[in-house]
Amino acid sequence: MRESKKLKKFGSLLVASSLLAGVLAGCGGGDDAKPSAGGSTGGDKDKTKEETIKIGANLELSGSAASYGSGINLGAKLAVDEINAAGGIDGKQIEYIPLDNKSENAEAATMAMKLITQEKVVAMIAPATSGNTVATVTLANEQKIPMVTGSGTAESITVNDDGTVNPYVFRTCFLDPFQGTVAGNFAMNDLGAKNVAIFADSSSDYAKGLAASFKETVEKAGLKVVAEENYIAKDTDFKTTLTNVKKANPDFVFIPGYYEEVGLIVKQAREMGITVPLMGADGWDSPTLVDLAGEKALNNTFQINHYSAKDPESIIQDFVAAFKKANGDKAPDAFNVLGYDSMHFLVDAIKRAGSTDGEAIKKALEGTKDLKLVTGNFSVDENHNPIKPATVLEYKDGKQVFNSKVNP
Repeated sequence: MRESKKLKKFGSLLVASSLLAGVLAGCGGGDDAKPSAGGSTGGDKDKTKEETIKIGANLELSGSAASYGSGINLGAKLAVDEINAAGGIDGKQIEYIPLDNKSENAEAATMAMKLITQEKVVAMIAPATSGNTVATVTLANEQKIPMVTGSGTAESITVNDDGTVNPYVFRTCFLDPFQGTVAGNFAMNDLGAKNVAIFADSSSDYAKGLAASFKETVEKAGLKVVAEENYIAKDTDFKTTLTNVKKANPDFVFIPGYYEEVGLIVKQAREMGITVPLMGADGWDSPTLVDLAGEKALNNTFQINHYSAKDPESIIQDFVAAFKKANGDKAPDAFNVLGYDSMHFLVDAIKRAGSTDGEAIKKALEGTKDLKLVTGNFSVDENHNPIKPATVLEYKDGKQVFNSKVNP
C-alpha cells in the first residue's frame, strides 16, 4: 500500500538503527526503570506471570494515509474486544496499544521503538503503508518482536533485495505482483480485452510494481499494450495524458494508484468519452473515491481487493454484522477486515506458541496453515507472505458489488 514519502531502504534502516540506539540509551537503567506488563526484549523476566499480554499497533491515524491506518485500527480493536470477551489468550486479557505514526516514515520508526522499548509489546501490527513499514523492519528483526502488516504490499517488506527473508516480519495482504496478475487475467478472461492501456503513478513503487506485473501477464497471453501513460501523485489535471490513452483506442484501461488521484482520473476519463472498463487494485479502496469520481462515472469499473462485504460466506457476514454493531452500522472496508485478520493471525500464533517469547511467536507464525480468516483460508509461505484468494469488486451506482473470487 501507499508510501507516504519516497523512501530509500538503506536510508530508512540507518535512521531507524540510530534512533533505536538513542531510545535504548534513554530507557536503560535507573531505579525508575520498571518493566511494563506484557512483552520484553530480553532479560530474565518470566512473561508467563504477566497479567495482560500487550500487542501494539503502529498505524497512520493522522496524515495523508489516515484512511488506511484508521481502518486497520478499527478492525484490530474489534478483534481484541471479541477475543477478550471470549477469555483472552490462555485466560489473559490482551492490552491493545495503537500509536499514531502520522503517515511519516521517521515517525513510524519512532513509534516502533516506543512500542518495543517503553510499552514492552510482545508483537505489533505494522503500518498500513509500504514505506512506513519498511522503516520499522530493522527494529523488529533486531529486537525479535514479530510484526504483521495488514496492507503493506511491497515485496521488500518481507524479502530483501538479496533474497533473504526478514525473520520477524509477516503480512496478511497479498503482494503487488499478485494483484497485477489478477487484473491481467480478469481483463482477458472475464472482459475479453484484446488491446489494453496502462495509466500508472510513476512516483509510486506500488503502482509501478502493479503495472509491471499486469503488463507481463497480458503480453504473455498475446494481448497488445496500446498505450502506457504516467502521472505523478498529487496531480489534479490528467486530460493531456488521458487524450493519449483515448487516441490509442484500448478496450480496457488498468489504473494502478491511490484513490485521491484515481477518483479524478475516472471522472475526467468519463467526461472525455472514455467508456471502456477501468480497473485498479486495493489502493482504490476508500469511500472518498466515490466522492471524487461520482457514482455514474464509476460504473463499469473494477477493483481488486481483499474481500467483499457482499460475499455470502458465513464467516464474512458474521464479521460484517459484528463490525456494524460496534461502529454505528458502518459497513467494513478492506482495511477494517485486514486489521481484524492481522490481530487474529497474531493471537492464533501466540496461542499455538504457548508463550509470549518473540522467537516462539515467530515460529508459530511461520507454521500457520489453513487458518480460517475473513479474507480466506490463510497459510504462510516460505517468504512470510500469505497464500489466500483475492476478490474482484465492481462499482455499480457508487456501490461496491461482489464480482468474483480468484485463488492464487
